[in-house]
Amino acid sequence: MIGIDTNILIRYLTQDDPVQSAHATRIIERVFSEEDPGFISLVTIAETVWVLRSIYGLSDPAIAAVVERTLRTRSLAIQNERQVATAMLALKSGTASFDDALIGALGAWAGCTTTLTFDRKAARLNTFQLA
Repeated sequence: MIGIDTNILIRYLTQDDPVQSAHATRIIERVFSEEDPGFISLVTIAETVWVLRSIYGLSDPAIAAVVERTLRTRSLAIQNERQVATAMLALKSGTASFDDALIGALGAWAGCTTTLTFDRKAARLNTFQLA
C-alpha cells in the first residue's frame, strides 16, 4: 500500500491546477485500485478538510460532500473509515465541526467513555462532556 499526501488529494478533489491535478487524477484512478488502494491517513483527511475550508472557502455541506465522495472512492483506503464517516455526518447535519466530531469518534473507538472539553459546541456531541 502507498500513502497519499494532502496535496495530491487536494489536487484530485479540486482539479484546480492543470498539470498537478491531471497527475493526481492519474495516480488515484490508474495507479490505485480496489485491490491495491492508496492510503489516506487521519492527518491527511483532517488537513484536507482544513484546506477546503480555509483556502478554498467551501461550506460545511460542500466539505461533507467531498469527504463522503472520498469515502466512496474504491481506490482509496481511509484510516478509521467509520470514525471519518461519523465526523462527516456531524458536519453534514451541522451538529459539530469535522475535527471535533472526529476527536469524539476516535475517543469512542479507543474505548473512552467520554472526551472532556471546554468547547460548548463539541459538548453537544454524545462523545464529549464539559470539563
